[in-house]
Amino acid sequence: MRIGIIGLPNSGKTTLFNALTGGEAPTATYSGGTFQVNTAIVSVPDERVEDLADIYNPQKITHAKVEYADIAGLSGTDDKERGVSLSGELMNAIANNDALLHVVRAFDDTNVPHPLETVDPARDIDMLEAELALSDLSKIENRLEKLTGMLKRGKVVPTFEDDKKEQDILRRLKPHVESGQPLREFELTEDEQKRLRGFQFLSAKPMLVIFNLGDEDSAPDLTGPSSLQTTSVRARLEMDIAQLDDEDDRAMFMQEYNITELSMGRIIQQSYDLLKRMVFFTVGEDEVRAWEINREAIAVECAGAIHSDLARGFIRAEVVSYDNFMTFGSNAAAKSAGKYRLEGKTYIVQDGDILMIRFNV
Repeated sequence: MRIGIIGLPNSGKTTLFNALTGGEAPTATYSGGTFQVNTAIVSVPDERVEDLADIYNPQKITHAKVEYADIAGLSGTDDKERGVSLSGELMNAIANNDALLHVVRAFDDTNVPHPLETVDPARDIDMLEAELALSDLSKIENRLEKLTGMLKRGKVVPTFEDDKKEQDILRRLKPHVESGQPLREFELTEDEQKRLRGFQFLSAKPMLVIFNLGDEDSAPDLTGPSSLQTTSVRARLEMDIAQLDDEDDRAMFMQEYNITELSMGRIIQQSYDLLKRMVFFTVGEDEVRAWEINREAIAVECAGAIHSDLARGFIRAEVVSYDNFMTFGSNAAAKSAGKYRLEGKTYIVQDGDILMIRFNV
């Protein structure tokens, strides 16, 4: 799972990246235009992994992972109606992500000028959304032009029916993005989504808007479009905390600024929510591990995530929920209470399920 962090220069993208990853990427005042991507893979905080490890005392503990990409290069333009611009290189970098975090500046600082001169979160959101839609419109128009020429050849073309269906879908999408609206708001069937997957439309990607409050103590009344999830952070403070090695120093810093919970875990969880992801667990003395999987994945798919042989030779899954396991304290006690189940290939795995896959190859 790869999450791209985007936003205008001096919005705090890299600061948030450092807060999430504990990294030390340079955060000096940025004038815009230079293309750069910082990446880091981090473990997903999950107390359930630690709880299970306390019971099994395994040789290895493995959390789920998420990769964050801090994408610099978005810049202002002289066209005040558009406000921002996306280079081809930048669009490709954004397209390589499964979801996006849009960092929106919500603080004033005369030492760090806003590239559009004034702080206006609603304007910044609308401008970036429109730019993503404009990028998608260009793809749609180019593809429609090509399809029109191909389909004029008639049904002798081997892919005629597929091309016709693609043309019909793109014609429906075109007026939507022409109006500057993101494709994530356009309802498509599962089959239509599969047909369009190769386009990597930018405005179709799930997005979380993060209002960067600077050092403010409380969040102002900030909202984004109803189609977008939003949250607020004090990115610079949280970066400073994340870069402290000493746990006592972290605790003192958090207490001083009245921070009861760091945003890292919350934002990662919201990233999971954007992509409809969840985790299941495998446990034992060798390893306690969290596995990332799509929500509503069935047991055989989870077996395949562990190893292809487990899916190929799948017999059954032995399942107990994390909550029931912790309540009863062991598999044996959970079995006695009727909370340990045998499930087949099509069982829909729930977030937090502990699985033991029985297989034969």
